[in-house]
Amino acid sequence: MILSLVILFVAAIWAGAQNALAGGGSFITLPSLMLTGMDARAANITSCVALFPSQLVMGYTGRSDVRSPPGLTFSTLLVISLVGGAVGAAVLLWTPPTVFARLVPWLVLFATVLFAWGSFFRKAPKPGEAHHLPPWGEAAAQFLISIYGGYFGGGIGLLMMASLTMAGLAVRNAGATKNVLSGVMNASAVAIFVFFPDVHWMQALVTAVGAAFGGWAGAVMLKTVNEKLLKIGVVAIGLALTVGLFLKA
Repeated sequence: MILSLVILFVAAIWAGAQNALAGGGSFITLPSLMLTGMDARAANITSCVALFPSQLVMGYTGRSDVRSPPGLTFSTLLVISLVGGAVGAAVLLWTPPTVFARLVPWLVLFATVLFAWGSFFRKAPKPGEAHHLPPWGEAAAQFLISIYGGYFGGGIGLLMMASLTMAGLAVRNAGATKNVLSGVMNASAVAIFVFFPDVHWMQALVTAVGAAFGGWAGAVMLKTVNEKLLKIGVVAIGLALTVGLFLKA
């Protein structure tokens, strides 16, 4: 047990740094938590709770760049994210662990493909480019993303970056806004999860401390590390994890 916690702590440091540098930290925490003996659903729930503090820090740090898309208020997006996150968390808790275990490989594969698309193929909108997503479309997209975020969460940042930029936000503002909204949707999920026995608090604490330290280290390294290589690493880890989960399922 001690050895698995040490491995988990090291993996959490890696995950925190990965999130700060390029994203995809959940690809590290999910299998690391499963290694300590919990099933896939419990690992997903524990990971969500453990990584929540670092999301709050990221959202607070970039709060000055937060904006709302044309035709929508930020408070509207906050409410949508809270409700959607709660719905996703409730659906996850109603999903039997055996069913979720069969879904996880597909969810990880989806998140990996999404990360690869957003990192290497999606083109950022040019300044002054016409909006493609009306306010009602952005509201609907944010609600669906929030449900997915409360249920699994892999790739929600890229989904929100895509929808917010299509709704008219500049990339810098979209990045800051999605950090806050990610924290908000997970806040509602965490508020539900903490009352259920699926959260393994010892592992959650170890992960939270490691991820916090890793996040700080990642922020320090941000200006020197090759971001493209990191993103390639995330995709490689996601694909390897997908194959391993399919073989295990």
